Amino acid sequence: MKEPRIIISGGGTGGHIFPAVSIANAIRELRPDAKILFVGAEGRMEMQRVPQAGYEIKGLPIRGFYRPLWKPQNIGVALDYLKSKRMAKQILREFQPQVAVGVGGYASSAALGAANSLGIPTLIQEQNSYAGLANKQLADKAAKICVAYEGMERFFPADRILLTGNPVRQSLLDAKVTREEALKAFGLSAERKTILLVGGSLGARTINESVLAHLNEIDASGLQFIWQTGKYYQEEMKRRLNEYVAAHPSQLSTHLIATDFIADMAAAYRAADLVISRAGASSISEFCLIGKPVILVPSPNVAEDHQTKNAMALVNRGAALYVKDAEAREKLIPLAIQTVADQARLDSLSKNVLKMALPDSAKIIAQEVLKLI
Repeated sequence: MKEPRIIISGGGTGGHIFPAVSIANAIRELRPDAKILFVGAEGRMEMQRVPQAGYEIKGLPIRGFYRPLWKPQNIGVALDYLKSKRMAKQILREFQPQVAVGVGGYASSAALGAANSLGIPTLIQEQNSYAGLANKQLADKAAKICVAYEGMERFFPADRILLTGNPVRQSLLDAKVTREEALKAFGLSAERKTILLVGGSLGARTINESVLAHLNEIDASGLQFIWQTGKYYQEEMKRRLNEYVAAHPSQLSTHLIATDFIADMAAAYRAADLVISRAGASSISEFCLIGKPVILVPSPNVAEDHQTKNAMALVNRGAALYVKDAEAREKLIPLAIQTVADQARLDSLSKNVLKMALPDSAKIIAQEVLKLI
């Protein structure tokens, strides 16, 4: 086979970008001579993250429609979509790919729509248990549809679905750090149980407010906490934490580590006996592969409430616990403190979540991409 030329398109969030880069890396491992070009949306996260991963990316002026659809701003959005589709066709004609891969997000609808009109075979990868709008629209013409959950026939043609799982950050799987080393890196004790709270890189206000509402219980629990506040909330959370410590003689500052961003998630996961997280598809795939007991707090601010559907896919198999966003401030921390003290429950959650793992996802998808050439 001559050098493979592949377009990968999509993005908007880390949940789309991590899988896209993982697929590209897996293609490169199988075919080091592969030429890969990303197509993203201008001003979105992929325009920085993809070059950081070592790949070239072209941006389209595409963006999402405003709700409700009859808002006058949508005239400009529609014009940008048409312009993006023309630009995508031009990019494809110049790059001459043999296959186009879509991972969801605004850009993939234009790039893969252009690929379909030019007769270039397409593969789509759907991370969530509830299919995104872009992928649902592209599915009819896709040659292969790679999914992470069973039961996706309700969205896609059954004969083209392949259950592959979601590619995750390789660094998590390659990490050799021990629990003791991980805890030491965070300045924590190996004698105490540890709860990790993750709200994503930007943070989750609900999870943060849940911590602040229960500082007394956290202080008295005998546990320790690693708390990723997210960059949006770091200053406010630090200030409110300092106010509590100033008003209460406590050991809280040594047992509650608050940080805006955790660079080494492999160490954070290794240190944790229990994780509290949103229910994004990439995060869930990571918990499955590393076998972490988790309490999921789905974000209500996502299309089609897909995070709740992701969470319930695990909860229904005894592989995770679930707290509604609206109830988290009251219930989340008490449930976490109760759960982490119950070793039998932690073991059961860990065993059940491992059963849902689909390893080697990136490699399997990369092989499918190369088969389409």
